[in-house]
Amino acid sequence: MAKFQQDATLLLAAVGGKENISAVTHCVTRMRFVLVDPKQADIARIEAIGYVKGTFTQSGQFQVIIGNEVSEFYQEFTALAGIEGVSKDAVKAAATAQQNLLQRIMSALGEIFAPIIPALICGGLILGFRNIIGEIAMFDGKTLAQTSQFWQGMYQFLWLIGEAVFHMLPIGIVWSITRKMGTTPILGIVLGATLVSPQLLNAFAVASTEADKIPHWDFGFMQVNMIGYQGQVISAILAGFILVYLERFFRRISPAVISMIVVPFCSLVPAVIIAHMLVGPIGWKVGRFIVDAVYGGLTSSWSVLFAAVFGLLYAPVVMTGLHHMTNAIDITLTTKFGGTILWPMIALSNIAQGSSVLAMSVLQRHNKRAEQVNVPACISAYLGVTEPALFGVNLKYGFPLVCGMIGSAAAIISVGSGVQALSIGVGGIPGILSINPQFWGSFALAMAAAIVIPFVLTWLVGQKKLSAAEKGSAPAPAVVVPPAASPAEEVFIAPIFYLFSYLCKMNHRQHLLQPCCLERWLLIQQDQTILKSS
Repeated sequence: MAKFQQDATLLLAAVGGKENISAVTHCVTRMRFVLVDPKQADIARIEAIGYVKGTFTQSGQFQVIIGNEVSEFYQEFTALAGIEGVSKDAVKAAATAQQNLLQRIMSALGEIFAPIIPALICGGLILGFRNIIGEIAMFDGKTLAQTSQFWQGMYQFLWLIGEAVFHMLPIGIVWSITRKMGTTPILGIVLGATLVSPQLLNAFAVASTEADKIPHWDFGFMQVNMIGYQGQVISAILAGFILVYLERFFRRISPAVISMIVVPFCSLVPAVIIAHMLVGPIGWKVGRFIVDAVYGGLTSSWSVLFAAVFGLLYAPVVMTGLHHMTNAIDITLTTKFGGTILWPMIALSNIAQGSSVLAMSVLQRHNKRAEQVNVPACISAYLGVTEPALFGVNLKYGFPLVCGMIGSAAAIISVGSGVQALSIGVGGIPGILSINPQFWGSFALAMAAAIVIPFVLTWLVGQKKLSAAEKGSAPAPAVVVPPAASPAEEVFIAPIFYLFSYLCKMNHRQHLLQPCCLERWLLIQQDQTILKSS
């Protein structure tokens, strides 16, 4: 018998059978389902299965945590169910069809930023390292860069990468949009490059340049300011989607024999014109309005209340997918004000949710099955990725999520002290590298609160809430196996569908005892697909 055959059989039944599976794939540790009717999935039965570590639903996908052996489990499951797995993109497409408009928008934003996040993390670490060697006076009032020519050169050199990541970000955004939407990525790169071209007045110099000194294109009947969009997120997103829909339009109407010439030219040129004349300026104004509103809330007389509410609600916001919008706000805040007060609060929320999982890990240290989920989820949250902690642990039990949300109110300390991050991308505990060095002390205090408060609250509540079986100090309840088939409903093991049809037509078990059927019965035992006779 195959290793996962029994558990795969139980899972197939618990998700509602083959007919309830619209699409299925897997990632590093999880099976990902798009179900026809998610209500048919029996969560209690699924989580009682031996190899299942937990379940959650995100972005229209029902996800079952299996662990590092998920690839083997997936192969046996699809073979057992008689269905073919599909790519992750196909599962996403199927899940998107079941989402409402807001969910689709948030999902699209998440997929746009996902390929860019590694660059943001790298850029954030580099800027954090530059802060250490060039901004902190460690040697008689001098920085490391001021005491060593090598470190001075390194400080200047690292800005080459930092500038490429954060100033040239529109190139990455437009490329990511064209990639996601299935159009031509190189056209996206070219459009993004026109938004940050050195021919244009740098976006960071606009505020200090007099209006009559701003260069412009003069078309005779109109003038267009030659302003760059370095670090501008919303303008880049709008420009990217203009290019996508222009390319789709011209690809649809152009004859195939000339599409190679017509489509790129007729898509790119109008997109660049619209980007600089219309959507670029609109995106700039929208971005400034949002940023001014957020910054006003963070620096007003009620900033502490704003911070408390934001810290409390950020984890639920992550679960809805709305948190992707904060990336755009953070980047625009950094562009306009040279730093962001919002990002430190996000890092503190990461830490708080990770601390709740840490407490759960201590409480369930004798529960080997729970530990397989708790430990990786805790590490992930402390490094800035909270989805495994939220969906795999905290939301499952409820009280760790609430305790983490309460601990996230440590953002009050951060905002009250004016803590500012010079870049984004590095979350969780390493997020301190993104913080302006003059605020390291205040942020360290806020981090301590975000670690201690959720841990203590979760531990105290968990002592009362968790059962002995959940803690691992008593045997877990046995998995309920479906009852055996009655004589009126015989169970046969058949290797292929035509044999199943043949057996169903025989209808009487005694036929299997005939010599002509004995060979088929031996074949049946070699395969493990469960079928029922009519």
